[in-house]
Amino acid sequence: MEQFSHTGGAGIYIHIPFCRQACNYCNFHFSTSLKYKDDLLAALKQELALRKDYLQGREITTIYIGGGTPSLLNADEINELFDAICLHYPVNKLAEFTLEANPDDLNTQYLRSLRHTTVDRLSIGVQSFRDEDLLFMNRAHNAQQADYAIKAAQDAGISNLSIDLIYGTPGLTDAAWKENLDKVRLLSIPHFSAYALTVEEKTALHHAIKTKKVRPIDAEQAAGQFELMADFAAQNGYDHYEISNLGRPGMHAVHNTNYWKGVHYLGIGPAAHSFNGTSRRWNVANNALYIKGIAEKQPASEEELLTPIQHLNEYIMTSLRTMWGCDLDRVSAEWHGDYTRTIEKNAERDIDRGLLMKKENTLLLTASGKLFADRIAADLFVEE
Repeated sequence: MEQFSHTGGAGIYIHIPFCRQACNYCNFHFSTSLKYKDDLLAALKQELALRKDYLQGREITTIYIGGGTPSLLNADEINELFDAICLHYPVNKLAEFTLEANPDDLNTQYLRSLRHTTVDRLSIGVQSFRDEDLLFMNRAHNAQQADYAIKAAQDAGISNLSIDLIYGTPGLTDAAWKENLDKVRLLSIPHFSAYALTVEEKTALHHAIKTKKVRPIDAEQAAGQFELMADFAAQNGYDHYEISNLGRPGMHAVHNTNYWKGVHYLGIGPAAHSFNGTSRRWNVANNALYIKGIAEKQPASEEELLTPIQHLNEYIMTSLRTMWGCDLDRVSAEWHGDYTRTIEKNAERDIDRGLLMKKENTLLLTASGKLFADRIAADLFVEE
């Protein structure tokens, strides 16, 4: 079995906190006003300089510009951010440079302009190929634009594509979900991420359900559609390599996979998170306060130092979500203590229930176990 190993490289994530309109389910940090866009871009470049020592000289192997809606940036602005990275961090050869994009931004002219940047991968926020779903979510695009954006990107020579899909939405029948999945195959999309619709507090969706304008989310429907997705992956040559991520062999998302491997990364921008092996750090989720803190060379952020046990439990949580599983040999090598025996003891109940299995000294979720990943991971945790 290929082992779930980590490398000496590092990644940089840049958060672009702007959107044209608010999706009803989204609780990420964003603003629908572009008022601070120029100031924000200047602050991002300043933060890259201020935090140049955070990754301790590790070579940058992946860059991911997320949001929000990063496709609101033009090619020159993307190049300026990349130049700022190269100025302060060692960049030799990138394994991947991903830009998140909304379908309504991906016209032929914009896609051609991206060919003059280092971006080599697009993650397109499709969510659904059905207009009724997109209308329900308050997305800014329609189904025709989603279809066009993917074909236009391929015509522009960008073959490394991923799309996001959402299942478990009210009104999404199993037959309609299968049609969404089949579009992935028909459009030759090499990677997709699929998430169950969740209801986060302080979102429009949460309010609509609370006031009974929308019926509550059906957990049984979502679980069934997750299983349909797993079947689709198995039948069509996609590795279901992480619970919400599926890709053709060789087309897995490098940057995101590194998160689950425990590779270090620096998060730049408001609400962005960072990890350097010993601590987690996160910036304030407020554009004005973020810009002010960077200008004063006092980034508005918080930091948490991780104990070895917290780090171990985080590894258990993230690794168990993947097809590589929780490698007990790695636990023995990296965490000096008899923790593998504790983890194995904690795993016995879920193994007996058919939710976990042990293979070549690695703990792996079974197909049914993937529906309870977080709870199973918590079962395995080692106490301080």
